[in-house]
Amino acid sequence: MLCGLCIRPLRGKLARDVPVGTFLNVAMILAGGVGGKLMRRPPSPSTQVRLKALLGLFTVLLGLHVAVSGLRGGFGRALACLGVAILALMVGRIVGRLLRLQHRLNAIGHAAGHRLESVNQGAIPRPDDGFKVAVILFCAAPLSVIGAVQDGLNSNPFPLLLKAVMDGLVALSLIRSFGWSTLLGAVPMAAWQVCWFTTAAWCRPWFETHGLVDLLNVVCGLLIFCVSLLLFAIRRVAVGDYLPSLLIAPLLGWWLLR
Repeated sequence: MLCGLCIRPLRGKLARDVPVGTFLNVAMILAGGVGGKLMRRPPSPSTQVRLKALLGLFTVLLGLHVAVSGLRGGFGRALACLGVAILALMVGRIVGRLLRLQHRLNAIGHAAGHRLESVNQGAIPRPDDGFKVAVILFCAAPLSVIGAVQDGLNSNPFPLLLKAVMDGLVALSLIRSFGWSTLLGAVPMAAWQVCWFTTAAWCRPWFETHGLVDLLNVVCGLLIFCVSLLLFAIRRVAVGDYLPSLLIAPLLGWWLLR
């Protein structure tokens, strides 16, 4: 609630041109890194389980809220929008699997995890290890793209706020193994997210003119909801393979919802 009260005043005209979510993401990474250096012990396993449960619950609510916010304009319009969104997700998954997006994300994630495990077992980290591992973990998350699109399209920083909390916890853990170089990973992450924010903001007038914003909200909401399935370990959804649907949905919507 406190975060919502702090963010709400920023969601005016200025926020439409400012990547508020990315700023929050960077701030949480820095806070997590400093906290990791100041804390004598890492969070207990029980605390980590509670945090994961809270993040999962917030992800469910956020995903449903974003998706439902796009189902407007009467029952027929809402049903058509939902149908096109599902079709876009299906086509997007086919494209994503052909491009092996999730496979590539898993591969670089495993490489980062292997390096972290090696350091934790006593290997001496190289000076740039913390930076490389942090960049992979901060940028490879699907929420990095989904959240930046939502921020640029609707001035909605909350998906990136969710990612910010996750990244803050990651920074808290990584800085114990790799030191301050971990925090430098926030720089390329910010550049990556600002690129998606700027693209979404640039396309927003065209989306609004053709009534496609609601469709993209439904797609983003469903993808955010899928992230919650991963957090709760209910099902291993290859969210990365569905990312092309963010590009396919406007094209299908422009063709089918006119």
